[in-house]
Amino acid sequence: MRQVAIITGASEGIGAELARQMARQHGADLALVLAARRQDALQAVAQECETFACTVLVQICDVGEESACRALIDACITRFGRLDILINNAGVSAHALLEDVHDLQWYQDVMRVNLWGSVWCTHAALPHLKASRGRIVAVSSLAGLVGVPGRTAYSASKFAMNGFFEALRIELKPAGVSVTLAYPGVVATRIRYHGYNAQGQPAGVSGLKEENAMRVEECARLILRGMQARQRDVVMTFKGKLGRWLKLLLPGVIENIALAAVKQDMGPKNRA
Repeated sequence: MRQVAIITGASEGIGAELARQMARQHGADLALVLAARRQDALQAVAQECETFACTVLVQICDVGEESACRALIDACITRFGRLDILINNAGVSAHALLEDVHDLQWYQDVMRVNLWGSVWCTHAALPHLKASRGRIVAVSSLAGLVGVPGRTAYSASKFAMNGFFEALRIELKPAGVSVTLAYPGVVATRIRYHGYNAQGQPAGVSGLKEENAMRVEECARLILRGMQARQRDVVMTFKGKLGRWLKLLLPGVIENIALAAVKQDMGPKNRA
């Protein structure tokens, strides 16, 4: 039976690569619903996937709007009649010191996209995923396991996302629906360049050191492997796994490591 999967944030970066790899692996046995805000970019990804005989539905969706999230699930069910996999990948980045932020509206926008977009999509998809004993993937971040200076808005949204999906995982265990939380570190995508700065504008630069950024192909491969195995968590790097335990045992050490990951000119300032 052909499986049906939804990927949010599928127009570029991790989401687009997840779509390509899934299409390559499953071909005609897979139907993909690709969701994002930019139709031209989505169509380009869809064309790549269709070369592997995969059926693709493109759906314009801003996950920061509840009605758009619910319309996404409705479009999938109307077209394919079922849903087996929901990958909550859409997200927005941000890098700013709290003391430099004068209007916190964009903090709410980050939470709306990163947390509520996933909540709304998952809530609408729930009966269909229970019917198929399907899979849910939530693409979080290492910044959702360890707070990173200059990323208060982003870390808060990802910590909240983790709590939601950890609780949901237990709720859905009797129904046979798996919930996989993925924790990428720094991945070679443009998400941080598109994210918010202190003024709530597109940053145009990354506030993190990216010399050893993970290739997006490797990140997507690890997420899909974890999803297929119905793993609870996918922590992708040795530093990430180590940091998770050091936070419990030596919190001061992990705070220094987090500080070192931030570019010098983007880090906390000592002000008189």
